[in-house]
Amino acid sequence: MVDKWFTLQATSPQAETLTAIDDLTEHPAFTMRNPNRVRSLVGAFAQGNPARFHDLSGAGYLFLADRVIELDALNPQVAARLIAPLSRWRRYDSGRQLLMRAQLERIQGLEKLSADVGEIVGKSLK
Repeated sequence: MVDKWFTLQATSPQAETLTAIDDLTEHPAFTMRNPNRVRSLVGAFAQGNPARFHDLSGAGYLFLADRVIELDALNPQVAARLIAPLSRWRRYDSGRQLLMRAQLERIQGLEKLSADVGEIVGKSLK
């Protein structure tokens, strides 16, 4: 039930959704160590809320990249799956492409990047 509630929050079309999601990462029921919680909040936002994820500010891309970086140290397989929305950067307009690529390049530039995430990012940027 908690996962469904997180998903509902993450897919809200409201303008303040990203701020609410960011706040929810501090909620007592949320932990980056629980893959289902991560998918229900972060994954649902990135894959199920295109209006807010692809906001022209690029804040959605930054949020996802930050969570992927954080999760990479805990669970590289889940982090690699979460990055999929950024890997589709070529499908979007040039402004969004630049913002998405910048986040992929930021992730790729990390010193301690897992092979799982590194492979997805590397293929995405080729």
